[in-house]
Amino acid sequence: MKQKTVPALTRITGMHEVSPALRRQLVDCWVAVTNAGGAAGFPFPPVRDEDVEPVVDELLGRLAPSHSRLIVARSGEDLAGWVVLKRDPFRLVAHWGTVHHLQTRPDFRGRGIGSALMRELRTVARDELGLEQLRLAARGKEGLEDFYGRLGWREVGRWPGALRFTPDDTRDEILMLLDPL
Repeated sequence: MKQKTVPALTRITGMHEVSPALRRQLVDCWVAVTNAGGAAGFPFPPVRDEDVEPVVDELLGRLAPSHSRLIVARSGEDLAGWVVLKRDPFRLVAHWGTVHHLQTRPDFRGRGIGSALMRELRTVARDELGLEQLRLAARGKEGLEDFYGRLGWREVGRWPGALRFTPDDTRDEILMLLDPL
């Protein structure tokens, strides 16, 4: 069993807070997670830096104190994982937040990094953004609903057969909710 790690967690509200070194680590993490089979936004590995860099730049460019956060977990100088929280901009559903791209570097898995990120995200959603509910979509057949369930999330629906990776690998997209915060 791997030793649990207590990561240093940092909340980032804008691109100006991201150093070139952190940007590089975000790209490296996403490439490593995807190429290890992780369900983090690029469904068809392998990916390269050239695939991930523009997506990271777009994600960072959309950060704003009023509606989004990037939360990073570090172990020493190493980026161990990260997650994005976004508030919906439409007033009708502005009390909702959506979780995107939770990922833990493969060499840090099983140490509680993902759980620590999700607990911090919950606090940020409630205390900084004033959100009342969080939602996310998870890839079926990965055991992700069990992971999120241990953190208080519940499944509220599925899109059957929504994700087709190959003709022989079609999966549900699992819709999950955390309510109340």
